[in-house]
Parts: sequence; structure tokens; C-alpha cells
Amino acid sequence: MVNVIRLRKGLDINLKGKAEQKKIGLKPTGLYALQPDGFVGIVPKVVVKEGEQVDAGQALFVDKKHPEIQFVSPVSGTVKAVVRGERRKVMSVQVEAAAEQQSVNHGKKDPKQMQGSQVLDHLLKAGLFGFINQLPYDVVANPEDKPKAIFVSALRDKPLAADFEYELKGQEQDWQTGLTALSRMAKVYLGVGARQTAKALLEAEDVEVTVFDGPCPAGNVGVQVNHLNPVNKGEVVWTVEPTAVIFIGRLMNTGCVDLTRTVAFVGSEVNKPAYVDMKVGQELATLLANSLKHTSHVRIINGNVLTGVPTTKDGFLAAHASEVTVIPEGDDVDEMAGWIMPRFNQFSSNRSYFSWLMGKAREYALDARVKGGERHMIMSGEYDRVFPMNIFPEYLVKAIIANDIDRMEQLGIYEVAPEDFALAEFVCSSKLELQRIVRNGLDMLRKENS
Repeated sequence: MVNVIRLRKGLDINLKGKAEQKKIGLKPTGLYALQPDGFVGIVPKVVVKEGEQVDAGQALFVDKKHPEIQFVSPVSGTVKAVVRGERRKVMSVQVEAAAEQQSVNHGKKDPKQMQGSQVLDHLLKAGLFGFINQLPYDVVANPEDKPKAIFVSALRDKPLAADFEYELKGQEQDWQTGLTALSRMAKVYLGVGARQTAKALLEAEDVEVTVFDGPCPAGNVGVQVNHLNPVNKGEVVWTVEPTAVIFIGRLMNTGCVDLTRTVAFVGSEVNKPAYVDMKVGQELATLLANSLKHTSHVRIINGNVLTGVPTTKDGFLAAHASEVTVIPEGDDVDEMAGWIMPRFNQFSSNRSYFSWLMGKAREYALDARVKGGERHMIMSGEYDRVFPMNIFPEYLVKAIIANDIDRMEQLGIYEVAPEDFALAEFVCSSKLELQRIVRNGLDMLRKENS
């Protein structure tokens, strides 16, 4: 019998521009870029030179501290550029794709016949270990650690999030192989949603399946860790996004690294929201061309509206992005009387507008405006209403701002990731950048403990 956990705290934000369950064709682009910023916690060391020929699955850069962690090219071709920013920070390694693609062959493997150490070594050599994160700190996992568990959340419930059940169709074998491979390294917990019915999810083998029934952020892997096997000081759990599980399964079944993922192209500024198959690092220009209602005053986001990263039309698909979202920027809006107006077409979590009378089914076209300036934190309990973890979020944020390490540890910072505070940031009347604050706190604590 599948375990069911019901959550009451949270908030579902119903936005316009959901993806229709059909795929649009996309011509392969010539330029791809792997961006180190997509892999939090590493210091990249580039191991290729401009003009060098590489195969798909060949390392472009490694982590300086753990050089066995490689990050590989999604395509074969020529290294066009190593783009650097301030203080020579590596921003991306760009590869011009060749007409005929070649991949590094690591050989087919049966994870049922492998030990955990063999699976780990195989993922390191193939360059897929970098897609595994860890708690605490929410960074790329350390291969030297022994995790007490591995968590996979197949529930995506953020606004306009891609439906993983749709992505899973036709890839059930790779999915199960990936789960089996992970289970060789540690016990695997698989979190699914109450509305998900796919047999590959509910009857997955070699894992413990738990159904999470509740509003966003029930799909956050940190929320699921908190309810199933909380992280204490000195303990480590690994987290793997569901698409990365498919990457691992493909590697085992074919012997090659294939970083193709099904991405939801969504948002109120998209003409026909749908799904598209793209490789990690693929150019967004072809996807965005002639697909938007407006070409100016729009916010293009790598990922979803709550946790994604702003990008440009010349950007590239981020390593962990399951959506490309386009919403109005809001910098050209001029509203008569401002917030005094009753507003029937604006969303409010606390019924400040009359739009709540229109029912929960109504969809909203929200823009990227903050609508207010940063101010002192108000201890009103508004974070608690959307934070379904056994943690006091307001007190934790205050401890991080004060750099009080002891207090941070007591309040459960080892259990959280920045994305767990995304909804709290959305409803925050003080307009604080909570995800940035939590990220800074985690980085400081990681540095102190290293």
C-alpha cells in the first residue's frame, strides 16, 4: 500500500499560458553552451581549448575541488568559445555542433548486476554525477559522502510547471533503469502527486513510493525530505530531479550520454504554449523566434516563474530547467490610482483585491513587477501559511540575516533549499529576496564547516 501524506499549507497560483500536451518541432541549432552557474557549489576548471574537437559526452569542465566530477558536452563539434565574466569567472563553454554527431560510448550496463560503488564510478566517468544534488546546502553532491537516502520528486506543482507524466511517456524503461541504478547507492524515496496515475510512477520498483496530496510546494524535494527522513547535522541525503533519472537510465541502457529533455514552453506571452524536446545548453533563439505575442517588455525565464533565472533571447537552456517561461516584464504598465483600485484581474494571496470572488479556476497574467520596495521584516506569520515544513521560516530568515550560525542550525537550515522559500518570497509583504538570503546563508555555513 502506498503511503499518503496530506499537506494543508501552501499556495497554488493559477497562471495563464499552460502548455498543451503536444510537442512542437524545433530545428536543431548550431550553438550549444554548458553553463557552470547551473551547477551550484562547484568551481569550474575548463579542460578544453577553443577550436578543439569534442564528442557528445566529453568533459568540457570539471570541479576544481573534486576533479572526478565532470560536466560534459551535450553535442559533438568544435569548442567555439570559453566565455568569461568578471575576474575571469567561467560563464559558459560554447560548442558549435557538427553535422554528424558522435558520442563517447561507455558501454551498456545492467544496474541490477552492479554494486553501489560501480554505479557511482560509472556516473562520474560519464559526467552525469553533476546532476545529483545534496542536502544540506543544496549543492552538487560530494562523491566521497555516503548518503543516508536518495530522494526523487516526480511532482512538479509550481505555476506553469511541466507535467512529468507527459515527459515520461515512451521513456518508462529508462526511468525504471535510472531508479534501479540509484537504489544501488542508497535507499530511494520517490515522491508523486495525488493526481498522478502513471503505472511507472505508482508501481516503480526498487524505491519507496509516497503520495503527496496538497498545494504547491508539495512537489519540492526539500518538503518531501522534511516529512520522510529529515536531515540532521552531520547527515547527507542526495536529491535527483526526475529528468536526471532518465538521463542515468539512458546511459545504462545505451552506453551514451543523451541530455535531451522535454521542456514546457509556457507563459502568457507565448502564442501557443506546448512542449518541445531540447538538449541541455541548446540555444533559445530558435524556440523564441515568431513564438511570442510581444518581442519587447517581456521577461524570459530559464525555469519556472518562482525559482527560474532570467535570461535573454540569445540565452541557452539551463541544466535543470524543465520550462522556458515568458511573462510580461511590467515596466511599461501605467495603472490609474495604483493599488487603490479594486482590481478584478490581479491575483492576491490575502484577498487584497476583489479577484478572489471570481473563484480558484480563474487564470491570471501576472508580470514581473515587485510592486513595492524592500522594508523591514514584518513578523506576521505570512510565511507559515505557505511553508509546509516543520520549521519556523521567519525566525530562520532573521537568523541568516544576523549571521547567527548556532541559531540557524537550531532552526533547521540543514533541511532547506532556496526553492523552499519561493512561495514565501512571493507573498512577502516586506519584498525581501528570501531565496537569495537563504542561498547566502547556506554558502556561509558550508564555508564555515569546510
